[in-house]
Amino acid sequence: MKKILSSLLLICGLCFAQAARAQYTEFRPGQVWNDTDGNPINAHGGGLLYHEGTYYWYGEYKKGKTVLLAETGWECYRTDVTGVSCYSSKDLMNWKFEGIVLPAVKDDPKHDLHPSKVLERPKVIYNKKTGKFVMWAHVESADYSKACAGVAVSDSPTGPFEYLGSFRPNGAMSRDQTVFVDDDGRAYHIFSSEENATLHISLLTDDYLKPSGRFTRNFINKSREAPAVFKHDGKYYMISSGCTGWDPNQAEIAVADSMMGEWKVIGNPCTGKDADKTFYGQSTYVQPVIGKKNVYIAMFDCWNKTDLERSLYIWLPVIIENGRITIPWRDSWNLND
Repeated sequence: MKKILSSLLLICGLCFAQAARAQYTEFRPGQVWNDTDGNPINAHGGGLLYHEGTYYWYGEYKKGKTVLLAETGWECYRTDVTGVSCYSSKDLMNWKFEGIVLPAVKDDPKHDLHPSKVLERPKVIYNKKTGKFVMWAHVESADYSKACAGVAVSDSPTGPFEYLGSFRPNGAMSRDQTVFVDDDGRAYHIFSSEENATLHISLLTDDYLKPSGRFTRNFINKSREAPAVFKHDGKYYMISSGCTGWDPNQAEIAVADSMMGEWKVIGNPCTGKDADKTFYGQSTYVQPVIGKKNVYIAMFDCWNKTDLERSLYIWLPVIIENGRITIPWRDSWNLND
């Protein structure tokens, strides 16, 4: 009986220790971030969705060896496509792994989701009219010549998602991308195009599955990528990075009175040490904190280009004072700061 009791106490102790490791009370930018099972969160180039009291984090599930494809002419480090992961959370700090919601297709080498291809920057939005969760992502051939957007749908935020196929929106190249739903229910696809020289903003159809045909060309010949869009006090803001492959560069923020209007660059929002390199990160998404007025989180990927599975995350507060937007470095912080 004593042996059984000792074993039970040992098991309970291990379970408690594992749970304690996963109970975060603050954000720690650039540090290893584990899920509630004690495993490193694997959701790169991702974005968030808030639905019925829960946040969902979708991202590239990078697993296995990182390889360099020298024939592309740039530092094309990549891993085999595994799929899109999903995590859920109530507090934005402690995340439960919900699984691979859009898996690779291993038995068809011609499929967009075959391990030999490229799947990047998945984002999910919810369509109130259709009741569908719609995923947009950048899908590529291994040599990055495809430059297409891929779309998938699901009846649940935790999948499974059904892949519908890929295309070039409005006939234009599509690489680094995000999606944004406005207060009026209209959705927009924002993506690097024209060999990454110009950024397009495309109004989507009412079902969010296709481009409507209406789009604008922005930051022409400025080579901006990694767009992250949010809305504050009736104005639209977009954070983006320069095009330097996996290496960090200076972020830039722009503002507009409407999504399809004129965008004005207002400088680098980052402040503090290494702000000129975006703290060695790259923008991917900005999330408003539901229930807290004027509180936003800027999400960045801290890429480890030679071991992409071990890339880290930088989440920082967006500070809004007197109409000025800044993203200051914090070694640690919480939503009450």
